[in-house]
Amino acid sequence: MVRYDIRGPLHARALDLEQQGKSIIRLNIGNPGRFGFDTPAHVREAMARHLRDSEAYCHQQGLSEAREAIVEQAHARGLSEVDTNHVFTGNGVSELIDLCLRGLLNPGDEVLVPAPDYPLWTAAVILNDGTPVHYPCPPERQAMPDPAEIERLITPRTRALVVINPNNPTGAVYSRELLTEIARIAERHRLVVFSDEIYEGLLFDGAEFQPMAPLVRETLCISMSGLSKMHRACGYRVGWMTASGAVQAARDYLRCLDLLAALRLCSNVQGQWTIPAALRGPDTHSELCQPGGRLYETRAALLRSVAASRHLSVVQPRGAIYGFVGVRTDAMPDFDDQRFALDLLDQRQILIVPGSSFNVPYRNHFRITLLPEAAVLERVIHQIDEFVARYVKQRTPAAAAA
Repeated sequence: MVRYDIRGPLHARALDLEQQGKSIIRLNIGNPGRFGFDTPAHVREAMARHLRDSEAYCHQQGLSEAREAIVEQAHARGLSEVDTNHVFTGNGVSELIDLCLRGLLNPGDEVLVPAPDYPLWTAAVILNDGTPVHYPCPPERQAMPDPAEIERLITPRTRALVVINPNNPTGAVYSRELLTEIARIAERHRLVVFSDEIYEGLLFDGAEFQPMAPLVRETLCISMSGLSKMHRACGYRVGWMTASGAVQAARDYLRCLDLLAALRLCSNVQGQWTIPAALRGPDTHSELCQPGGRLYETRAALLRSVAASRHLSVVQPRGAIYGFVGVRTDAMPDFDDQRFALDLLDQRQILIVPGSSFNVPYRNHFRITLLPEAAVLERVIHQIDEFVARYVKQRTPAAAAA
């Protein structure tokens, strides 16, 4: 079954409540513009300058000016073999996820996906006739995968391995050593590596981002990024993917991707003009993640609030813009995160995403975004904690017997 609960039944219920005049606190989606974050001026101005240049289709893989800027970034990371033929632009990374899986999978092919994952990956595998196989990244391991466990899941039908780093929803940031181990596994089994790096510059407490591509040499690596998060430009719908590693052996696959890109003619041209400005312009995101920066302070508020709670826990996010919050359910053996999220929305008008939406087997987590102001998130976490306390009283066996 295909699910995408970030904009699923709970989102629809929130729209119904808003039509009834209720005000909803939306913590369900990482949409910076809805929380007062502006796209950097130099990025916005690049689009404005090039509107007249955006009225015709461009090359199916993207504007040469945009792809050249992406190639520059790849070369700076040591990928000297990458050229513009290895770069594809898309209407956000979301479109590219679907495109690259459509070109790869035959019915029944398997793709290794982290659990928790960004659920579009699982949905896109299913929609393209594949089978997602989830490798665990549990909270007791600080949301990190175990390479040996990944390798044990590989079968003759496994075609690809997905890495999401920094991770959505947990905020885990993978070390070079861990990524190297994963790269060697992919190379041993000739798996395509899909590295989703959309949050690459949003890092806390000295965490360092390691691109996957420089570590993968003996198999194909497809790295993905875009403007939505670091550059706060979700509505521009600008993403890109870069092929590296064993590109010669993957010539047929890359030709297939070119054909699929041509079938939609091109991605939006006016958005592509912002790519050179974004990649060559000033860094406007790192300060948000430093002490005093808005994301840093909201994350600090989350950690303080959860530490003070009797009912909540969280693995400290080291990157991205989310918290993956656990609910202590010792006294509630029948706790269900989907039901809890609906009750929280109906009774407190707080919209979250249930943890099981991210394809984990446990049902006691939820994801929230770190985009609100710190004081707002601190207040909301307190409200959720109080709501859980009442939930416990209503659902413990003693309460039920009474």
